Amino acid sequence: MKSAVRLAFAPVSTQSEVERPATKLVVVVDETLAIGPAVNAATVLGLAVGARLTESLGADGKDASGGVHLGLNTHPVPVVTAGREQLRELHRKSTERPDLLVVGFNEVARQARVYEDYLATLAETPAEDIDYAGVAVFGPRNRVTALTKRFPLL
Repeated sequence: MKSAVRLAFAPVSTQSEVERPATKLVVVVDETLAIGPAVNAATVLGLAVGARLTESLGADGKDASGGVHLGLNTHPVPVVTAGREQLRELHRKSTERPDLLVVGFNEVARQARVYEDYLATLAETPAEDIDYAGVAVFGPRNRVTALTKRFPLL
């Protein structure tokens, strides 16, 4: 099995506590999905993006009783909705930009119960026939915002 591709983006950093990060992550899910499948799509996308961002976790924290809380992603992650054609277009436009990390959770994957079956079916499916349950886009704030700002929050 091929090893996972890991991308190293600049760590999330700001010059002051009130300044926004230079990068942004947005998860866009199909507006026709019921809440369960929509949450599942967002979760799958979050895991796939998180595994590829080497500097995305914040430090562990302790509560006042001494309990440890493992570090979380330091980015806000808005989850928004879009139609099927908008998702396909978002995926197409985003993957044309080398400065963006784009993960698509497509219907081929969503319908498969075994990952190898997904890969086999995907290999036989033309790109124009692939619908997306969701797309995650990470990269420079201005680029991600330009692609996703018109979509309403879930």
